[in-house]
Amino acid sequence: MIEKSVPDKVLVHPGIVRVTHWLNAVAILIMVGSGWRIYNNVPIFSFVQFPLWATLGGDPDLTYARNSDVGFSNALLWHLAGMWLFVVNGLVYLSYALLSGRLFRKMLPIRLRDLVKTISDTSRLRLAHDDLTVYNAVQKLLYLGVIAAMILAVISGLSLWKPVQFQILITVSQGFQGARLVHFMCMSAIVLFLVVHVALALLVPQTLGAMITGRIRKPALHSGGVRR
Repeated sequence: MIEKSVPDKVLVHPGIVRVTHWLNAVAILIMVGSGWRIYNNVPIFSFVQFPLWATLGGDPDLTYARNSDVGFSNALLWHLAGMWLFVVNGLVYLSYALLSGRLFRKMLPIRLRDLVKTISDTSRLRLAHDDLTVYNAVQKLLYLGVIAAMILAVISGLSLWKPVQFQILITVSQGFQGARLVHFMCMSAIVLFLVVHVALALLVPQTLGAMITGRIRKPALHSGGVRR
């Protein structure tokens, strides 16, 4: 009997996950860059200013010469454009993740003992990730946390964009400045996540390849065929 050849690669990220992942990355870069320019124009903290090169809104001298504006209006337009991409793309991803069961299958459960073990291993630079089809406890917690931060960023952003229509959100946030602070903290959490996310992707480059092609080599198996 002729044995059928078994593919040496398995699908770990479906096409819709990969597309929404990279579109989300573009949307976040647009919103963070433009948001930093908006923040610099009316800062919350006097000691926090973002470098001009990291912001989005155009050259201040050029935009002032043409529009009597240092880039604030341009930044607002970029921010709104990024917001629509972020919201629509996010709804597509969340709808797929919920309806397919991927969100619960990949992110839950989070066990305390697994969390402690993963943190302990990471602190000792044991970053081996043989099975990319399974998230460890820290990954699950981080992904769920950043999803929550993104949702809260959208809600607080709506209250800043339309404070009259969403007055209840302003009230819950203890005023307009409170909503700005919530939005700022959500942005900070998202940026911090991105720094960690990119750093880990560089340390475990297979994860980057998997998010591009969607496939990885089959995970190693213990004796008896049980996946690690």
